[in-house]
Amino acid sequence: MTDATVRLTGYAHGGGCACKIPPGELEEAVRGLTGQSGDHVLVGLDDGDDAAAVLVRDDLAILSTADFFTPVVDDAYDWGRIAAANALSDIYAMGGRPVVAINLMGWPREKLPLELMTEVLRGGLAVGQEAGCPVIGGHTVDDPEPKYGMAVTGVADPNRLLRNDAAVSGLPLTLTKPIGVGLLNNRHKTTGEVFPHAIESMVALNRAASEAALAADAQAATDVTGFGLLGHLHKLCRASGVGARIVRSDVPLLDGALEALAEGYVSGGTRRNLDWVRPHLQSAADVREDDLLLLADAQTSGGLLVVGEVPGYPVIGETVAGFGIEVI
Repeated sequence: MTDATVRLTGYAHGGGCACKIPPGELEEAVRGLTGQSGDHVLVGLDDGDDAAAVLVRDDLAILSTADFFTPVVDDAYDWGRIAAANALSDIYAMGGRPVVAINLMGWPREKLPLELMTEVLRGGLAVGQEAGCPVIGGHTVDDPEPKYGMAVTGVADPNRLLRNDAAVSGLPLTLTKPIGVGLLNNRHKTTGEVFPHAIESMVALNRAASEAALAADAQAATDVTGFGLLGHLHKLCRASGVGARIVRSDVPLLDGALEALAEGYVSGGTRRNLDWVRPHLQSAADVREDDLLLLADAQTSGGLLVVGEVPGYPVIGETVAGFGIEVI
């Protein structure tokens, strides 16, 4: 069993996807690595999509992704589940199906018991089994900070990929999970309060949302993780050459997110997200800074942002002609 006296979040400088390298810095670091192309490369690094896609047959694309992060919650088993669902999400965000995963683990072996590491891996295995995706082996290193995630391989129909460069203007924007987990996770890290509904949201697979998006003939999508709703929407709009309008009152929120925002549980990652997007952002006169921080909240294992209406999920805005994001 997990040792309840160990607070895993206390062993990390940041938590979950909020510990990502800021988007502007990351893009500068990989700027010279783009442009890898060929007839078999369907999706590469150029537009920062959720996973790579390589054509192996006329009817089959292989998808590849990796994602890992520091503890987002104190419970080891739940952290494993969240990290696994987050890694698998990249495959679902491309319209694919995960077929195999391997673990990626950094562990401070002289500070934390290996029994806790086993619990993390057990959580990841449980989510892999739920997804029908075998988790076979992996790689571990002795690390001052605990880190866990997965490298995932998936398959997809190359003619039905969900891409971040395929959006067109004049279509609804659908969001398949509420936002606000970054605020609640930061509150959890600071106070130790546990938010079961936030954990439930983070461990929920995006499989059903991906299948629903494909059934609705969507062509463009991304998942909402560490760069926040605004950051991931900006990347999608930039890659597709369109703009977007968000109706903030239509964006679904997790219970307690507004209270956590009002009490100041805003991560540094969230503030960096907003700083990055702000030059491309317009907002109505009654939109407050806190509204924008909420929309930039660094999510961990968030939902899919789909261009097109997906039955059963809320529409939060629309794509428009031009460039930039308007918040009303």
